[in-house]
This record gives sequence, C-alpha cells and structure tokens, in this order.
Amino acid sequence: MLSALPLFHRIAGQPVVVLGQGAMAEPKRRLVERAGGLIIDDLAQGIDIGARLAFIAHDSAAACEADALRARGAGLLVNVVDRPELCDFTTPSLVERTPLLVAVGTAGASAGLAKHVRLRLERLLPQGLGALAEALFAARGPLRARFPDGADRRRALDGALGEGGALDPFADQPADAVQRWVEGAAGVDAAHHVVVLRSADPEDLTLREARLLGMADAVIAGPEVPAALLARARADAQRLPPGAPVPEGLTVELRLG
Repeated sequence: MLSALPLFHRIAGQPVVVLGQGAMAEPKRRLVERAGGLIIDDLAQGIDIGARLAFIAHDSAAACEADALRARGAGLLVNVVDRPELCDFTTPSLVERTPLLVAVGTAGASAGLAKHVRLRLERLLPQGLGALAEALFAARGPLRARFPDGADRRRALDGALGEGGALDPFADQPADAVQRWVEGAAGVDAAHHVVVLRSADPEDLTLREARLLGMADAVIAGPEVPAALLARARADAQRLPPGAPVPEGLTVELRLG
C-alpha cells in the first residue's frame, strides 16, 4: 500500500504561502522559487489571492499548529516543516534532468534517507535524459501518425525505451536518435505470455518477467497472486480473473507455481 500519493504540482506564476524565518523556512522559499512560484509571506493575503499550498516553518510549535489549522480550514494544502503529522503533503528529494524529474520521498519518515538515495541516483542517471524527454515530446505528432492506435504506440515506445532498445535511456544516444527511430520504427506484436511465479515475492521476478509485467495492457491473475506483485504492472492495465477472455494487446497471465 502506498504511504502517500506522489503528485507533481505546477506552481509557476502561482502564489504559494511560506511562513517563518531562518534555517527551516529558507529552503522552502528556494524550492518555491526554483519551481517558479510567487512567495507570499502573509497567510491572510495568500488566502485572499487564492494560494493552494502553504509551507509553515515557525520556531514556535504552537504557531505552526495554529497557522496549519487556519490554512487547512481555508482549503490550502499544508506542509509543516519537521512535523509530518501536521502535513497534507511532503516535499521529496529531487533528481533534475529537466523536464524529467525523479522524486524520492519517505512520507516524512527520513529526509536524510531520501537525500542519500537521490545522491546515488544522481550518479546513475545520465545527464542526457532531459534532452531525450524533449525529443520524445517533439516527436509526438510523427509518432501518432506512424502508430495511430494508442496501444500500438505504447508497445513501440516500450520496446525502444527498454534495456538495449533503440532509445535506451541509459545508453549514449545521438541528438537525432528519436527522429531516426520514429522514421524506421516497427510495431511490436501483441502476445499472451504466461508467467509461472516461483514465489509470491516480487524480487523473484526475472528482468524479462518484470519488464513484461510493466508493459502489459492486461494482467490475468487469481486471488492467490499478492497485491505486491500486481503493483509491478501499469496502473492502467486491465486486471482480469483467470478464465477471462484474453483481450487484444500484450497480456501477461500470472500463475503461482
């Protein structure tokens, strides 16, 4: 079960309330500025002009609680620094490959842990990921023209972006890699794959099985297949019971061995 629902909130040009001074408040101001938000340091003003988020970082615990209650009552989502029990949302540690963002959060359990996971990811993720994202965005029109059906388009992209694929994000790519791939891209045949699980532990999936599950348009599984395994599938993939008609598209049937 997710401990929190991660979302990316667009705040460029929008008012964001940041209350407090000093070492706890300044990082929140910098974060809001990096995302293009307009910092408002008065709660009443923020409420009046339609702010939707509030960061609260007073030295006084009582002042934090009072402003959090007032802001929440006015409909704002609230983050109280170092008080996860008072937070509607928390701020993750970010890996930036703009426009690609990777957010690492612990739902307030340990900012230090999130930071060190981010530092490891910084070393792993190529700097060119942002350029790849922009090239894929620019290619949306030609890609739709080549693959008018959304499922076909998704499977083609999955094949290209997968490990060893033509657009493998972890491989060095020339600047025109996306354009060249779109011009010569071939479709990926839909198929019905049966995966016989060795255990109920998601970590026992092979790389191929995990990749198939993450790409599947539909997943067939009985009640004995644990939710932790089904969570490895796409959120929008169909979930079907055993014996259901196999739909068109890439289907993965999970069976416990």
